[in-house]
Amino acid sequence: MNRRMARPAALAAGAVLLTSGLLAASATAATAAPAKYSQAAAEKQLKRAGVTWVSSGRCSNRYNKRCTSFDQINKSTVAGVIDFKKASKCAVRLTAGTEKGHASGPYSHWNGYKVDIKLTSCVNTYITHKFRYVGERKGDRAKQYKSPAGNIYAREGSHWDVTYYRAAR
Repeated sequence: MNRRMARPAALAAGAVLLTSGLLAASATAATAAPAKYSQAAAEKQLKRAGVTWVSSGRCSNRYNKRCTSFDQINKSTVAGVIDFKKASKCAVRLTAGTEKGHASGPYSHWNGYKVDIKLTSCVNTYITHKFRYVGERKGDRAKQYKSPAGNIYAREGSHWDVTYYRAAR
């Protein structure tokens, strides 16, 4: 087949794939938003795994910064927290989730990628001994550690600010 015939043939094949939905399905899957949990569904998963949480406002309203919300949290974030608890064998207590009042950005609390984990000696030792130190974060100079899964644990004043890009599984 010469060049003049090869290009129309490739275009025709692409049109068939697009028409049949195969090409569109693969493009959509590659850019799909992460799967999310509702507040109740996330609580159920976390509770089943023995992960606890606390809210200074004793509430879970996503729009109240004094609450600890899991509404619209990524399923992979919840899986990451559960994986961390299992691997570390530490008591894990969350102090923040998807509620407003945190820094913005694509990998933010609001977008479901971050949680805050309470500082404990068990959690601190596990992170600092098992994960690779990757330097200080610009802005607040929080010390950052990277898990083998690529997630970032940044030690802030009273908690670990954790960005779950993916679960360990």
